[in-house]
Formats: sequence, structure tokens, C-alpha cells
Amino acid sequence: MPESTTQKSLPTIALVPSRHSPDPVQEAPSACGTGCCDHTATVAQHSHLHPHGSASGQAHVQLQPPDSSDCCAAGACSAEVQPARVSAADATGLLLRIPAMDCPVEEGQIRRALEQFPQIRRLAFDLPGRTLAVDAPADVWSAVTDAIRGAGFQAESVSAPPSNEATAQAQRKELVQLVVALVVAIGAELVHFVAPDTLVWKGVGLAVAALAIGLSGLSVFRKGVSALLRGQLNINALMSVAVVGAAAIGQWPEAAMVMVLYSLAELIEARAAERARNAIAGLLTLSPAQAEVRQADGSWSAIEAKGVPVGAIARVKPGERFALDGRVTAGKGAVDQSPVTGESIPVDKAIGDEVYAGTINQNGSLEFEVTKPASDTVLARIIQAVEEAQGKRAPTQRFVDRFAAVYTPAVFVAALLVAVGSPLLLGWPWLTAVYKALVLLVIACPCALVISTPVTVVSGLAVAARRGILIKGGVYLEEARKLKTVALDKTGTLTEGKPRLVAHEVLTKALPEAQVLRIARSLARRSDHPVSMAISSGLEGAELNVDGFGAELGRGVHGHLDGHAYVLGNHRWMEERGQCSAGLEALMHTHEALGRTCTVLANDQGVLAYFAVADTVKETSRQAIAELSALGIQAVMLTGDNAATAATIAQQVGITQVRANLLPHDKLAAIHDLAAHGPVAMVGDGINDGPALSAAALGFGMGGAGTDIAMEAADVLIMNDDLRKVPETILLSGRTYAVLWQNITLALGIKLVFLLLALVGSATMWMAVFADMGASLLVVFNGMRLLKGVKRT
Repeated sequence: MPESTTQKSLPTIALVPSRHSPDPVQEAPSACGTGCCDHTATVAQHSHLHPHGSASGQAHVQLQPPDSSDCCAAGACSAEVQPARVSAADATGLLLRIPAMDCPVEEGQIRRALEQFPQIRRLAFDLPGRTLAVDAPADVWSAVTDAIRGAGFQAESVSAPPSNEATAQAQRKELVQLVVALVVAIGAELVHFVAPDTLVWKGVGLAVAALAIGLSGLSVFRKGVSALLRGQLNINALMSVAVVGAAAIGQWPEAAMVMVLYSLAELIEARAAERARNAIAGLLTLSPAQAEVRQADGSWSAIEAKGVPVGAIARVKPGERFALDGRVTAGKGAVDQSPVTGESIPVDKAIGDEVYAGTINQNGSLEFEVTKPASDTVLARIIQAVEEAQGKRAPTQRFVDRFAAVYTPAVFVAALLVAVGSPLLLGWPWLTAVYKALVLLVIACPCALVISTPVTVVSGLAVAARRGILIKGGVYLEEARKLKTVALDKTGTLTEGKPRLVAHEVLTKALPEAQVLRIARSLARRSDHPVSMAISSGLEGAELNVDGFGAELGRGVHGHLDGHAYVLGNHRWMEERGQCSAGLEALMHTHEALGRTCTVLANDQGVLAYFAVADTVKETSRQAIAELSALGIQAVMLTGDNAATAATIAQQVGITQVRANLLPHDKLAAIHDLAAHGPVAMVGDGINDGPALSAAALGFGMGGAGTDIAMEAADVLIMNDDLRKVPETILLSGRTYAVLWQNITLALGIKLVFLLLALVGSATMWMAVFADMGASLLVVFNGMRLLKGVKRT
């Protein structure tokens, strides 16, 4: 049997951070210089995380949905009950309740306070539940608690986090309290405008306004004072100064309205932004909580999916979703895999085929053997990958954070200059100058600006995950639009990666054609060589008994059927046997020129038939190359195969630039060469593509849902091996970038308008807060437009 290119396979590694990933403990959603939210979710690493150099080579990721929303108000960061807040409950070590921790601002402060402890293996924040699980040795627990208290937070050890029901109840209570505060604040405004201007009614107005502030903003004041004492100008500090200043100059009703509108605005923003987060966390609901499992006595019983052991037999009826990953053991039917792989067409499943949690059985009852626990299904790892990606900020996000770090202090200084300088230089009344300065402080709130980028990136990551594209970070989502060249591996990327019988012909009339093909199939069936397997799979007919079966290394196989000797071998063996005629030589040369592997069936009397085997092109490859060309991106094939085969495949898919006979280090050199003409991406599926994937500006791994997700080196994983996902990712990147800058322009534009209105005396404090709320909601919903996906060219 002839030698063939070894089929490439993915390394069996669990999902780990990509080559650009920072240490999982240190990677955190940090507060920007303004103290406003970074709006990134965290992934709680398993408490026994193996470093890259460990024996296992795996980083086991404990699934944790986003645990906070994108806001900064006291208590306003919590949102709807999370689908699964399990990290704090499941983690081992110290569990702390921190009442004032309800926003990524506080999370960032606590992370910085704990950076001094190298013993900490993991921090699992549950912001809605206000708990923190610290995976660290017991001898540092006391020091950890003291460090958190030193950062200005009360912290107490607890045995368990609050239940989902308790968190939901607290959120409802908060909403009701804010509504009451709004009613009271409106009452204060009415007293100010309607009541007589007497000392008694002024006292009534002051009391009503103070009540509104107390109902809505005490926690804001506590955080603001704490921030000011530490020399930080975060949003809580700005709002505290503005409200206290308004009260000091006698504007109690307006101070109350500012505080209530601020708290209510942050709550609304949180709920709106959480919709984008839920696009990811909602993937959890795709997998049923229970599975129907066969018991020891043969009966079937529904049990919790997380309690089903590997090796158990489960079944799924038509219309039901798979609760676990497994391998079909009985039945056949079509399965809708779009929730996991993004495939639009149902996939037929039969005995031996793999099935995945979250997919839908469309017809036929299927029984399957569970191959992975509920915590390690393909669906669970998809969610882990996307949540981890949210911790890697895109360049635009980093730019916004740096800008906000300068913007807020600058406006604060400007407000001081207006308060002090305008009365001295322009002759403004002191009260007027102070009021304008306070309006500037309210306008300085950077939430609309800072929230504009993360909600857009999260939406982009979420829609990509729905389409079967796992992007390991916002940086890769944004950078894809810059690509000038896409280098593609051949086998398994452009092609199926599995040899198939593409042509055959019976060359003798001494035996019936059906008999010749049965002989060939029977011999090929006994071999596990990829070419033999392709021949046996491509031929039909009953299998015959083979006696004296054997294999000749580098030549083929032989055996006796019905007392006659037959060989099924390659070109070389036919020449050695003296059976390679001029006609057969020409025929085989024609097929070999097309990159096909030729095998011949012969007996002692002569040649009986020939078979041509080749790696076939994927149906989607030609369309993918055409879409890349339409985007102005050059496609280049990099392959270790011979030049003739590479040229044939390239012609079939529309690639004009081919580099063949490449070893892994040659592919690496090719990437460096192509990079001289602009950012280059590498698309590959095998271990030998790893160096090139790492060297490229963007590495696309053809992951396939049946593997352990894919290579560590890849930045983007294509779950269903559909090459069209590459141009789709580039389109999504371009649209994400456009929406990012739309949001930045909107946020800054609205700020500028109200800044000018404040300087000319047309803007009030509560109007500025209301405008900021509108700007925040506008950028949130604009960013969420990405959830609709993108259209291909």
C-alpha cells in the first residue's frame, strides 16, 4: 500500500489561555483611571490550576458566568438573577462577604490590594451576592482580610454565599427604594417651586430632599468619602462632591434630584448592559438540567445532568436537547448542532457518532454513552472561552480607559477654576460660579464613555460564539479587520483531511465487475491504512472471506480469496511484479498529476482494477476564498504536501499563491515573510501548524466540536471547521470597530454639548445627569446591535 500524508490531528488539550494571555490570577477587570467600571467579566480558574509547564499541561477552567454589570452606582451593578453563580459556592478556601462591593470599581480596588500576596491562586468575585472566594493557604487568610479592610472595605468571613433567591429579593428591594426616592425628590422640587418662601417651608423642603438623598445615595457617599481619603477621583467621589456642594449653596431639591437620577440611571444602565452579558450566560440554558439515564435494572430515570457519570447510557427523544456530550450507541436521526457549531443544516447521527450538550435531536430516539461530565462539555467550554475573552481588552478599550484617566481629573480641575477664577476674573457671583462648577463635575461622569466599549465587545464576542466562532479576546476581535493576508494550511483546513475514493475502473473482463470490486473491498477492509480505509468505504458489496492476509510495508496488502492469490498495492509494487504496462503507467500518471494516490488490484494473471484516492476539498473552501478576495485579502496556501497536489487543490479553491513541501519551521518563515506586506493570519488544524499560528498576527484554529476545542496557539477557534467563518470574523471585526467609535463619538459629543450649555448658563445639574443617563443607554443599545450578527459579502 502506498505511503500517504499522515492525517493531522489536534492536540488533546483542554482550553487554556492563548499565547497572549496574562496570568489568570492577575488578569482582571481593572478600574480605569476614573474609577469607573471596566465592564469586563472574569473567569474563575479552578483552584488547582496547572501552569503551562505542569505534567498535565492543562488549565482546568471553572465555569463562572459574568458576575457583574456595567455600572458604578451603589447597588446598581446587580442585575437579573444569574443563570449560575457557582464559583463562590464551589471554591475552596476563604469566603468573604463585602457589603460595599457591588461594582467592578470595587473589584479592581480589591484586586490591587491583594496583588501583594503571591500565595493567592484564584479570586472568584460574585458581585451580585457581594462575596469573594479567595483560593489561598489558610495561613494568609487573616492578612488577606486585613488588606481588604485596609483598602476601605468591610469584610467578614461567611460559610456560604447568598442564594439566588436572596439576591433577587435584594435587587427588587433596591428598585422599590429608588422609585420611592424619586417620588420624594419630586416632592422636594414641588415644595421648592410651589410652597411659600418662608422659613418653615424651607425646612420642610430641606427635610424632604434629605430623605430622598438618604434613600438613594448613602452608599454612594460612603464610597465617595473613602475614595477621596485615598486620593482617588472616581465617579462616587465626583457625585458626592457635587451633591454636597449643591446642598451647601442651598440647592437642596436639586441635590436630591441629582442623587436619585444618578442612582436610577446607573440601575437602568446595568439592566440594559446585562442583556449583552446574558447573550453569553444564556448559553447555559441551552443544556437541560436533567438527562434521562438507563438504570441498572434497565429502566429509565431522569436525573440531574451534573450527577451523571461518564460511561452512563442516556437517551434523547425527538425535539429534546442533549444534556451531555456523548457517543451514539443506538438509533439514528438528524441533530441540529447550530447552538454549538453554528451549522445551519442538521447533521445525521448514527451509531459511533458524537453528540454535544445543547444540540437538538430532531427525529428518532437516540441512545448515547456519556463521554464527558456536565462541567466539561463542549458547550461549557464555549462559555468558558467567551467569558475568559472578556478579560482581554481591545485596543480601543484601553484607549478609552487612558483617555478617561486624563479626562476626569482635567474636568475636575476645570470646575475648580470656574468656581474660583470666574468670580475673580469675570466678575461672576460666587454662588453662580460654584453652581456652574458643580454642573461641570456632574458632566465629568465618564460612565457613558467607559461603558461604550465593553458592551460592544461583549456583544461581538457573544454573536461570534453563537455562530460557532470562539474569539479568545476583544483584542483579537478588533485586530481581525486589519488583516492583509490569510495563510491557510491545506490538509484538514481547505480539504477534509480524510482520503476518499474519487475514481476507480475495472480493467479486466476475466471476472465480473462486481466480483472484482468485492475482492478489492474485502482486502482493503482488513487494513487500517488510510488509503485502504478510503477504498473500503467507497466501494459497496458483500465482504468475502480472506485467507492468509498480510501486508508489505510501503507496497500494499495481499491475501487469498476462493483459493486465488490477490494483491492490492501501489505503483512501485506493480513495477516489481512486472505488471505495469504502458497503458496502466499513463493512467496512473494522469491521476498522480492531480494529487491522487493510485492503488492497483492484481492477481498472478494480470491487473484487475485501479483505484484513485484523494483528500477532497471542503464544499465551503471555494466560497471562503472568494469572500476573502472580495474583502481585498490575499489567500496563500502553506502545505507540507508535494507541489503537484498543492497546485491541484489551489486551483480548485481559487488560490493563486502556493508554497508547498514546507516543514513546520518553513511555515513559520513563510509567515514572517508574508508579514512584511501587512498583518497576516494563519489558519490551521494540526500540531505542525502551531509555530505558524503563534507567529501570525491572528491564529485561526480549525477546532471542530469533536476535539478538546483546539490548539492553545490559536486566537480564534472555528468550531465546525467551516472556512467561511474566517471572512465572517473579519466582517464582524470591522463592524465592531465602527460601532466602538460611533459610541465614543456619541458619548463625547453629548458631553461637549452640555459642557457648553453649562458654561453659558443653560444647563442644570439634574439635566446633566439625565443627559448622561441618555448617553449611556444610547451607547449600550447601539453596541447591542452587534447581536444581530453580520452579513457576508
